[in-house]
Amino acid sequence: MSKPSFDAKTLSDSLRATKHQPRKRFGQNFLHDRSVIREIVESIRLERDDNLIEIGPGMGALTEPLLAEVDAMTVIELDRDLADSLRIRIGANSHPNFTIIKDNAMNVDYRALYSAERGKLRVVGNLPYNISTPILFHLLSYADVIQDMHFMLQKEVVERITAEVGSKIYGRLSVIMQYHCNTDYLLTVPRGAFNPPPKVTSAVFRLTPYVNKPIVAENEQYFALVVRETFNHRRKTLRAIFKNSTLLPTLSEDDFAACGIDPQARPETLSVSDFVALSNQAKLLEV
Repeated sequence: MSKPSFDAKTLSDSLRATKHQPRKRFGQNFLHDRSVIREIVESIRLERDDNLIEIGPGMGALTEPLLAEVDAMTVIELDRDLADSLRIRIGANSHPNFTIIKDNAMNVDYRALYSAERGKLRVVGNLPYNISTPILFHLLSYADVIQDMHFMLQKEVVERITAEVGSKIYGRLSVIMQYHCNTDYLLTVPRGAFNPPPKVTSAVFRLTPYVNKPIVAENEQYFALVVRETFNHRRKTLRAIFKNSTLLPTLSEDDFAACGIDPQARPETLSVSDFVALSNQAKLLEV
């Protein structure tokens, strides 16, 4: 089957002509740069039968070129005016297998969108920057039915997600995302690629949930607690953090030695596997 034709220039012109006032409460900044759009679509490497989900399609800048690559697609849009516009411009006129869910992405049961026939979800989106982290954590709870995720966020957040251990920007988001997924920084997107231009530079990245995690915490909720609590006091040593925290037990020298971790170390020097070992040891003292 041949792919539907996609004219990036026509799309770019139509986006500029579409009358929609961006709404601050939805964090709306609409992508219009056709070269950036093309680069994003190419980086995803879609197959015709992919189970594609787009979060926050907006005015369809990514939606139409993505839809040209697959046989069917579902989008999730909170803004009902935009959702209705998409149905008219895309669903009714261009593609019979185009589904729109009018809802907050945080309320969607992504497991219900999965089927053995269609396969795992491939999730894409230009996430609202003001609620991007909650959405990412929400999606992690569905990691078993997600093949990969391609998102655009502010560059500094993407750098934190993909940061290497020991760097100044390595933190809670780095550890949690890298525990659940392989993370890849793909490309930088300038402010001028959007209307209205956001106050920050953006970037596109890929999250690929592990089918089998390289290392698994004995209690993942407790692991997340240890990561959060230690980075809440990232300027302190691990010994001081565990001694003074009301949420974590005091660890002895022997406890740190059992993990192979220096009690004088600070959180940003610990790898994901170090945090797993630390949370497993601390949990023993909670029993």
